[in-house]
Amino acid sequence: MPTAAPSAASRIAVVTGASSGIGAATARQLAAAGYRVVLTARRKDRIEALAEEITAAGHAATAYQLDVTDRAAVDEFATAFKTVGVLVNNAGGALGADPVATGDPADWRTMYETNVIGTLNVTQALLPRLAASGDGTVVVVSSTAGHGTYEGGAGYVAAKHGEHVLAETLRLEIVGQPVRVIEVAPGMVMTEEFALTRFGGDRQKAAKVYEGVAEPLTADDVADTITWAVTRPSHVNIDLLVVRPRAQASNTKVHRER
Repeated sequence: MPTAAPSAASRIAVVTGASSGIGAATARQLAAAGYRVVLTARRKDRIEALAEEITAAGHAATAYQLDVTDRAAVDEFATAFKTVGVLVNNAGGALGADPVATGDPADWRTMYETNVIGTLNVTQALLPRLAASGDGTVVVVSSTAGHGTYEGGAGYVAAKHGEHVLAETLRLEIVGQPVRVIEVAPGMVMTEEFALTRFGGDRQKAAKVYEGVAEPLTADDVADTITWAVTRPSHVNIDLLVVRPRAQASNTKVHRER
């Protein structure tokens, strides 16, 4: 089935956490699909460079520095729009891999604030604009961690379960409104920063996550999935799409070549 071109009323796509990884890749692909992308992240230099890259490629992009956990800043950001067609809630991340007995509560709090409250903030602020477009789409980029537990991941798993429940509940609450709610839950994705951030910059620990895995997912793989879901006809809602590399059967079952 060919992808549907965005209508004039729904051609603005806001992508959070667009400074790297899945967010940056999604912004590129949505721009190529015809959306005017609005890139948000805390790192202004990164999103400005990406906006320039997308514009140079002949597409439309603007950058807006934003911390999704700052509700006042999010509300101010939302005033810039009358309508928004797509919101991709991608900002988030993991910190640490300690067991429950020794996990750092500060890390847990940060993960909950970025993954859950950040998604809540931006979704609440833009939901009226998404409805006003007449054809809005909310995308929540969660994780397979939101659907299954694993040792050493409780803080991140708890946050991603919260994000999954937010998407699932929102879909129930706004049924009948012209807004779809899509959840994309990636498994093992190898990006330049995710594991490195999780392990506090320890490159050896970060590399070990992907050790022996022939082909983990890439940011482009996930962005392609998101863009496909967003560009389905308006009456088609992809409620939940779990995407993993072939080498990963579950959060705890991964084939590693020696």
